Amino acid sequence: MRNQAKVVIIGGGVMGCSLAYHLAKEGWHDTVLLEKAELTSGSTWHAAGQITHSVSHYGLAKMAAYGTQLYPQLEAETGQSATWHGCGSLRVAYEDAEVDWLHYTRSIGVGLGHEMHIIGPEQIKALHPFYNTDGIKAALHTPHDGHVDPAGVSFALAAGARQQGVEVLRHNRATNIRRDKAEWIVETEQGEIRCEIVVNAGGTYARQIGAWVGLDLPIANLLHHYLITETVPEFLDLEKELPVVRDDREVSGYIRMEQKSGLIGIYEKEGATTIWDEGTPWAAENELFDPDYDRIMPWLENAFNRMPILADLGIKRVVHGAITHPPDGNMMLGPSGVENFWLCCGSQVGIAWGPGAGKYLAQWMVHGAADISMASFDPRRFGAKIDDRYRLDKAKEDYCLRHEIPFPHLDRPACRPSHSKTTPLYEVLKDKGAVYQDVFGWERPYWYAPAGMAPAHVHAFRRSALHDVIGAEVKGLREAAAIADLSAFAKIEVTGADARAYLERVSSNRVPTKVGSAGLTYLVNGNGRLEGETSIVTLGEATFYLVYAAAKEASLFDWLQGQALPGEAVTFTNVSEQRGVIMLAGPRARDILSQATPADLSKTAFKWLTCQHIEVAGVANVRALRVTYTGELGWELHVPMSGMRAVYDALVAAGEPLGMVHAGSAMLNAVRMEKAYKSGHEITNEVTLTEADLLRFTRKDGGFQGAKASMQPATRWKVALLQLEETADVVADPLGSESIWQGQRYLGTIASGGFGYAVGAYLAWAYLEVEACAPGTEVEVMVLGKPRKAKVLDGPVWDPDNSRMKA
Repeated sequence: MRNQAKVVIIGGGVMGCSLAYHLAKEGWHDTVLLEKAELTSGSTWHAAGQITHSVSHYGLAKMAAYGTQLYPQLEAETGQSATWHGCGSLRVAYEDAEVDWLHYTRSIGVGLGHEMHIIGPEQIKALHPFYNTDGIKAALHTPHDGHVDPAGVSFALAAGARQQGVEVLRHNRATNIRRDKAEWIVETEQGEIRCEIVVNAGGTYARQIGAWVGLDLPIANLLHHYLITETVPEFLDLEKELPVVRDDREVSGYIRMEQKSGLIGIYEKEGATTIWDEGTPWAAENELFDPDYDRIMPWLENAFNRMPILADLGIKRVVHGAITHPPDGNMMLGPSGVENFWLCCGSQVGIAWGPGAGKYLAQWMVHGAADISMASFDPRRFGAKIDDRYRLDKAKEDYCLRHEIPFPHLDRPACRPSHSKTTPLYEVLKDKGAVYQDVFGWERPYWYAPAGMAPAHVHAFRRSALHDVIGAEVKGLREAAAIADLSAFAKIEVTGADARAYLERVSSNRVPTKVGSAGLTYLVNGNGRLEGETSIVTLGEATFYLVYAAAKEASLFDWLQGQALPGEAVTFTNVSEQRGVIMLAGPRARDILSQATPADLSKTAFKWLTCQHIEVAGVANVRALRVTYTGELGWELHVPMSGMRAVYDALVAAGEPLGMVHAGSAMLNAVRMEKAYKSGHEITNEVTLTEADLLRFTRKDGGFQGAKASMQPATRWKVALLQLEETADVVADPLGSESIWQGQRYLGTIASGGFGYAVGAYLAWAYLEVEACAPGTEVEVMVLGKPRKAKVLDGPVWDPDNSRMKA
């Protein structure tokens, strides 16, 4: 065993083996993979092994597709059998919302080059004559799906890693990790290994491994059944393997052939059961548990009804094993928040996602960015209070949602608001009709239910009653004013003698020079890719205030700290929970705020893009920024948290007689699209300044890190603003990730969007082939199975000269 390496990966399941293989592919051969027992002996060995293109998440769709490409070729590359069964699959739908989901999934997949078809009951029968299609409206047929031997593919990945110089050590348990200056020391049963980077790929042990470096990872182990029947006589004469069937409503799982037997997997929708809540025993190896038929019986009965040829057969084997689940169902891939300690864990479907997870995480580690956005998988995305109740209840919630329709903005209410961050306005806004969403653990108003409408989440792929509700909020903003609680914003203070020089080095734009001035800038990696967007306020010669999106609070804070050079006099302080934020915007905003403050709010005394500390409603030290995300005259009031209620009450008392409305983040999304403002969907580690069309926020001297690469002319893709055609038969709008076409030519994908009430049409940001970004270019967006005509715009549809903001 070597005692020195660049990287040590702890965990020899499919996730760890995939990462070792792909790090070597990216050039990092000085890697050690540690496994305490035999490879795959945790959760990997007992996986059912399916992989499907039927995924409605752009990043996961790319990962799944990569797996279907890699698995069939692994044996030829490594000499290790992977046993690929390319039988295809069907995902059946019984109700209209399920059919909408299938169309949405297909729009994403076909843009990525995946063969996918929406078929009816007769075609389902032709592909799978033994499946009961009663009540089924449609299915998504993905002919290049399949399943593999989980152990075989993991061994093949490990073999491929070894062939490239990686050392794979079995039967050698890591027992601790400690820090020695700039290195990690991984203690094992056979000695110590010094390394620069440690990766936690520990599967069911991931929490325990994380605890060695002070992390409390929100992961729990859930028990999942699949059952294998006796030989099915009807299968004996089949010349071709039947497609896997995913039946989300009736079976809440999947049914497929396992050689000449049937295999039924069930994710029950109630009674989810955790195991090893206090920690997985280190002696556990190839563990299975006694079946709990009572827990799965309703769905098992449905499975037999849907596939009657299995109903009278005996069950020859039950696999009831542990699978890891994070709170939101997405893997934990990326930096942990502890320097040079990375995570590759929390995967509930490691066989399907493992190849892509290893590929894109290796890119991130080696090159500083992956070829897809990793924001959905960043381990630092959880901002709620994490304790045992949170991690267990949220994991159970996620398990029970595994085969529910993944509606856009799906509400996940477990542990809310008990484990959320709230402001003193939480209850009063709830009484006003606020429907909250979870944003980095904050409860943030998403929209406000008007009188007569229940303040409950509305889930749909099509336009719903929310369309008019949000439109009314926009109207109130444009005609009078709107008030919004935006306390979820991340708020960071950067101080020190070198603070300005530091910010100039990492920022595309000039740091505001005058005390009290504010600006917008983009944070750039050394490779030219974007890390994020932030407002910067100069509070003093060596004091700066950064405000950016809530979802990036922890990850961008880590990044900021990590960019500081040795010896650089710069300090970072997260003050996100010390100040709340009340946005007041609209043509009457000055009239309203002036009734609550003695400060001079005139255009000359309080200019656009400036900041002052003022008194509002008797509350001192309110940090007032004359900026808004709405395109209207307005202020963001960054209020000491204890003063939030007093400031809010004063503004409501002054504003409601003038027509002021309460607004949520859904309204802000609509108006930011009218102003052509970008969001975190457009500003990702996939793109450069030029590709994101941000050179106007970039100083021409290029005096910041990554400038040369980030300012190169775009060749891969570029962002464009689209306006979709509005016709009488339109029932749905893009949700994000839909494919964009000119005839049969794929051009790109939707990044984000919102309805532009000012023009009565949907507006979207899209990344397109560079040649297609010229204003006036006509394209088609595939929305729920139907092409929507769209054209490229040359700028914002609302107040393009910013006269209303500067009023």
